[in-house]
Amino acid sequence: MNDFYRAAVTAAHQARELLLHPQDDTLYAKNGFTGAGGDLSSGLDLALERIFAEALQPFGRIESEESGVIGEGDSTLILDPLDGSSNALSRFPYYGVSVARLNSEGILTEAFVANLANGDLFRIDGEGEALQGSLLGEGWQRPAPAPHPEIGLFEKAYAQPKIVAALDEAGLKFRAPGAVALSLAYARSVNYFLFVGPFRIYDFAAGLALCKGLEIEVQEEYVIVARERETLERIRGIVQKQTGD
Repeated sequence: MNDFYRAAVTAAHQARELLLHPQDDTLYAKNGFTGAGGDLSSGLDLALERIFAEALQPFGRIESEESGVIGEGDSTLILDPLDGSSNALSRFPYYGVSVARLNSEGILTEAFVANLANGDLFRIDGEGEALQGSLLGEGWQRPAPAPHPEIGLFEKAYAQPKIVAALDEAGLKFRAPGAVALSLAYARSVNYFLFVGPFRIYDFAAGLALCKGLEIEVQEEYVIVARERETLERIRGIVQKQTGD
């Protein structure tokens, strides 16, 4: 594990402690500040941004979903300091952080996603392969896929009622937990991942990097990740039929 990942893990420990033991309920309030990603920022969003910016600034210029560009450097870090903000503000335990590091040529060299609710950690190794660890223990290993997954993950499903109905008719069960990078990190444990609609780099830069070896399709209107090619093609057909593509 290199210095970048050590700094990210240390920051994740600090962020998890803040989320589990907030010192001030004002952290849960929106303050009228619209972040670079277009959403209103909460005190938690900005507090976690400060933690990760302080830890990661030595590794490059940060492009954060909250404050935009922070610092400078040859590398660029794409940071979502609180993936699943609404979940965290509701104290629903599915939220985390994602950060991707791109070198001066725009090539992704590191990707890190942490589930700050349960401590699961995900990163890539030097070959771009996914590894999983934990804030509660030591060591990294290849993620262990569920042998017979029964669900997929359909982020922002609430905005796509026709696709929801079509997936149900096709017998493709899903959940919509509300944190895109985390759901991508868990893609090996489920049948498929689906996102339909406009998407932002903050949500996908690190998460998609963790999906190497899976079936992936990224289009302007949707993103599909699946364990099997047949599943991806079935879901693509449903999405295209329901969206008129």
